[in-house]
This record gives sequence, structure tokens and C-alpha cells, in this order.
Amino acid sequence: MKKNQLGQSNLNVSELTLGCMSLGTDRQKANDIIDAALDAGVNHLDTADLYDFGVNEELVGKTIKNRRDQIILTTKVGNHFNKDKQDWFWDPSPDHIKKGVKDSLHRLNTDYIDFYMLHGGTIDDPIDETIGAFESLKQEGVIRAYGISSIRPNVIREYVKRSNIDGVMMQYNMLDRRSEEEILDLLHANNISVLARGPLAKGMLSNKATEQINKKGQDGFLDYSFEELKAVNQNLTEQFGDEHSFNELALKYVLKSPAVATAVFGASSTDQVTENTAFDHSRALTDETYEALQQITKAIQYTNHR
Repeated sequence: MKKNQLGQSNLNVSELTLGCMSLGTDRQKANDIIDAALDAGVNHLDTADLYDFGVNEELVGKTIKNRRDQIILTTKVGNHFNKDKQDWFWDPSPDHIKKGVKDSLHRLNTDYIDFYMLHGGTIDDPIDETIGAFESLKQEGVIRAYGISSIRPNVIREYVKRSNIDGVMMQYNMLDRRSEEEILDLLHANNISVLARGPLAKGMLSNKATEQINKKGQDGFLDYSFEELKAVNQNLTEQFGDEHSFNELALKYVLKSPAVATAVFGASSTDQVTENTAFDHSRALTDETYEALQQITKAIQYTNHR
């Protein structure tokens, strides 16, 4: 599987990333899913301290204990949570970030984090102080690189101007093309990589699209009505159903952008890992196919989250 440099860091991540939020809590099952991803060429795992209130990090840590050197490990901070009460509040303060990284290192059973992300962000945050905390951790060698997970254009622009982030994780898929208008070119011009989460749009762009649209799309999705989602699925089936798996189309669509270093997919079974990795990674979408997919879907813009 192709690997791409993450920003200007010395991290090279596989073009597909296993998002660990859906692993569940069974250690053997998680081990099998991670094994399947590694065997398929994935070298990048993404978790967060908030997932299952720390349990996900603990599970990932136990699962990768004897193969830490094979993996680029990402986790996130910024949600100050109480595991017992199962609640949390937003806290991008330096004190919380520096305490959060120690807690994550303990749960992950490692002495460094490859890529550390702020798990959100608002324009009212003490952004310079937050950046300072990440820079300090980087200088200490506790983290190798840092970035933010955000879909807010105004927040992303501030980090582009004021920090040395190497990556931004954001939702990006054929149905959510908001970043194409405002963000992708900006990040690419500044050598900041995109980690595209949600590339399958809750499964509505997957091989099980019909089932998932009926299950999750009844109230629409962003600017798409239920009827429009069904029409997109029908058009994709008619034009590409005989040539590609939908999973492949969806993943390769986001990877077509030069700004995108990796597409982050979730998996709750080894079969889902296979569905998302078992295709020819050496062949990118042709320009013709890419443009046809853009004709089937529509460009939308950010209205909220500004």
C-alpha cells in the first residue's frame, strides 16, 4: 500500500488508516481487526482519549504492545472527561493537554505518540496557548508531530497561520465536498496533510449503500434529501456498479486530492477491513471517473461550524 508523508514531518502514513473507534471492547476481536489491517498494508491507527472514555486507547495499547515499531499511532486530546460519570467538557488549555498526553501514554502503554491532535476547536479558544502546549510536547520528544481534528474553516485557517501543524483531520467524502471549496487547496499550499475521516459517509457510499441509506438517510444527509441519496446510489450503480466496488470508489475519490494523505475508515469486523483494502492501490481514479463522480454528487458549502 502506498505511503504518504504527513505534512512536513518524518511520518509516512499508509493511504488508508484504520480508525479504531469501532473496534468494540473484545480484545481478541480488536487484535484480529488490527492484524487484518496491518496484513493489508495499513500502518496507521487512529484513536482518541474520549473514545469509550479511555477504554479504546487501553485496548489499542494492549493490542499493539509487541509491534509498536510497526505502527504510526495517532490519538487526540481536548475533551476533559469523567469516565465514572461518562460526561465531558471542552478544554483546550495547556494544563489539560499536558496532563492528557500523560494519561494517553499510560493507557496506550507507550512512551511516545507519533501524531497528536486537538480533538475539535473553536475560534474562542486560547489558540496560541494551545499551540504552545503542542510545541512543548514536540520539543520534549513526547510527540513526533501534531495537528487538529476540525471541520471549522475559521479555526483551520488560524492554525495554518499561527502553528506548525502537519495535518488536519476532517470529514470528507463524495457527499460532503465542503472542504473542496475552501480548505483543501489552502492546506496543500501550506504542506499540511488532510486525514479524511468518514470517507464512506456512514456506509451510504459503501457496498451496502442501499441498506445504509434506508437505515441512516431517512432524514437526509447534509444538503441531500433521502430521495437525493437514493438517486446518487442509483446513478453510481448504473455507471460504475459493474467496474468497481463502491468502497473502492469512495476511498479513491478522497485520495484523488493531492492534499489528502490518508483516508480513515472504521471497522468492527475483519470483513470490513477486507472490503476497504482489497483492491488495486496502485491505480488511482482516472480524471474521467473523478469528474463523473463529481457530476453525480454536488458541491456544497460550509454554513454552520464557521
